[in-house]
Amino acid sequence: MSVTATERSTEWLASADLRPTRQRMTLASLLIGDGKNRHVTAESLFDAASKAGEKVSLATVYNTLKAFCDAGLMREITVDGSKSYFDTNISDHPHFYWEDNQTLSDAAAEQLEIAKLPEIPEGAEIASVDVVIRLRRT
Repeated sequence: MSVTATERSTEWLASADLRPTRQRMTLASLLIGDGKNRHVTAESLFDAASKAGEKVSLATVYNTLKAFCDAGLMREITVDGSKSYFDTNISDHPHFYWEDNQTLSDAAAEQLEIAKLPEIPEGAEIASVDVVIRLRRT
């Protein structure tokens, strides 16, 4: 028996103790309903919801993505200090940023080697290291 988008979305929200509101269910279904990971911007998710005939405001999309990130369901990846992408794959892994179409894709974590990090200030600890490799097609 296959898991439906609704079941997958309900379980995903429940795993983070998030109430399954209509808007959260709608967006969760678009994000993980088919079981695949996604890299989205708030705008691209809003467009997908609109194309699916769902009534949700852009502000609600932003707020819901923030709630998903705060709950540990997604990660926010910032490119150029201003453009945010949201990733449903929360494992530690690097990303490729495609400059020509401004999209993000996963890079193989097992191929990344970081030999040395800068010394961190006293009283601090490293929370994470985000690696975004910018690509230009030739």
